[in-house]
Amino acid sequence: MDLFLEQLVNGCALGSLYALFALGFGLVFSTLGILNAAHGCYASWAAIAALTAVEQFKLPFLVALPIGILAGGLLALLVDQVAFQPLRRRGHQMLGALITSIAFWIILDNLAGAATGQQSLSFPRGSYPGTMFRVGEIPLPAMQLITIGAMVAVTVGLHLLIRRSRFGAAMRAVGWNQTAAALGGVNPRYVVIVTAFLAGATSGFAGVLGGVTTQNVSFTLGEGLLLKGFAAVVVGGYDDVRGTAIAGVGLGILEVMTAQYLSSGLRDGITYALLLAFLLLRPNGLFGSVGYSRA
Repeated sequence: MDLFLEQLVNGCALGSLYALFALGFGLVFSTLGILNAAHGCYASWAAIAALTAVEQFKLPFLVALPIGILAGGLLALLVDQVAFQPLRRRGHQMLGALITSIAFWIILDNLAGAATGQQSLSFPRGSYPGTMFRVGEIPLPAMQLITIGAMVAVTVGLHLLIRRSRFGAAMRAVGWNQTAAALGGVNPRYVVIVTAFLAGATSGFAGVLGGVTTQNVSFTLGEGLLLKGFAAVVVGGYDDVRGTAIAGVGLGILEVMTAQYLSSGLRDGITYALLLAFLLLRPNGLFGSVGYSRA
């Protein structure tokens, strides 16, 4: 039983990482209508920025973390304005935005590889919270608790922003129809800028926490989160952050339990089999609705 509970905690922590990343990924898709393949790069570059702050500038982790989050948000905003804003002005279709995002994914991935020397770097031990708590015989690493807490806090914050604020109403209006939103007094450009930054910052948050917990700061960090984040958005429903969070945690638990009790070689296969099933049988996800603003 102790092993099961320990793995359950591990699954919740891993799933919280997926969920945290997926929240930003879903925000871009539901509001801006972009399936952004470059979104994982924001996580990679945020982790690189935080690691640089720790190693090169000797800053404490509590300072490096917001630096990484800010880096993710600013990079996402830069990519949006350089790559996607011209497409929006020309009335882009989703395919054009997807192809553009793939191009930026390759560019940013190559730059991240050059920045890390094509190696997997890690945060120095002692530079981040390493306390180990215990409940009975179950170990609870501090970073796992921080990851779970961060996911819950961001999920609640985004839900309140989207569903309980005027800006959230503007986001839903822009996600439904930008022209109609503009006629209703909404400034779509402002909504797009803030949304892009929030999505990148959320991805950056996941990237820094993921870089610490997995001891992997490299261009591959964002690639892994991108695939799992997409699965969480599809399973949970792209227009409900609560569903995305629940799905992300569920995927993490499913992966860990599969590796523990079946085979580690099956963990990704089961995840993507579940993704395929939802795409075929329930494309709106568990909690999603047909349209963002109708949820």
